Amino acid sequence: MPFPSPHHVPGPDGPWEEVQERMERTGRAVVHATWGQWLTPALLDPGLRTLLGRDWPRYRRHPAPSGRLTLAVSRVVLKYTAAAALQVPADRIDLGCLPGGRPVLRGLGADLQVSLSHTDELIVVGVSRTGPVGVDAEPAGRRISLAALRDHVCTAEEAEVLMALPEEERADRFLRLWTLKEAYTKALGHGMRRRFSAFGFAWDATGTARLTGDTAGEWDFATHLVEGRFLVSEAHRQAPAPAVAEGTRAPSPAAEEVRTPSAEEPHGARVIGFPGRRGPRQR
Repeated sequence: MPFPSPHHVPGPDGPWEEVQERMERTGRAVVHATWGQWLTPALLDPGLRTLLGRDWPRYRRHPAPSGRLTLAVSRVVLKYTAAAALQVPADRIDLGCLPGGRPVLRGLGADLQVSLSHTDELIVVGVSRTGPVGVDAEPAGRRISLAALRDHVCTAEEAEVLMALPEEERADRFLRLWTLKEAYTKALGHGMRRRFSAFGFAWDATGTARLTGDTAGEWDFATHLVEGRFLVSEAHRQAPAPAVAEGTRAPSPAAEEVRTPSAEEPHGARVIGFPGRRGPRQR
């Protein structure tokens, strides 16, 4: 079944119903927003310092005003999205960050996987309770030098396919490939630490991207044009059911991950306000 386009949420008040319905139906959802739409309500929130938690010093010390605002708003969008997906009071959600930069929920929301991307004014958040999730976004008009980056980004097969395409189509396919690889490595928790040329993608007859070598079909991918000018790619993996001995209950992989010392890096924050199904935010 094709992935639905990322759901647009213009502010903290939602609408969040679609996120909650997607979570109930498929166990995952992707949201997009612009920091300009969220900026005023986020900065005017009297609880912003509590909302940002241990990100507050980073927010206050950031040297660039635009970077400071993007930092604040991206964290707020992520936390409200996670709260909507879990349908719990948002002030019970705790956000941490692994050493590689991967955001992770702790405590109540530890079973929910999250991913964050932003480019220009666009912010994208992916949430999933079915397995790892990664999202990435780039301006659709961005032109990356294929000649300079081909050996770093592409497998030999991917490079051959790209070079056979017309120039304009080649540029678009390369950017799509780039965002897919970013989303995939984010889902793995590797980020830029994994060489992009070490794994490849191919497109089937329907135009759907498939991970080369994924014969079991464990991974699902999609790329969308958002706001008419951004490419957003998402990667999802179905988590295998853990083996559980009779009379015991195995912890989820996400819960194990956030109990490691690296999850205690000083980037956590506690959320206030809950984007409920109806009505204004609760304080």
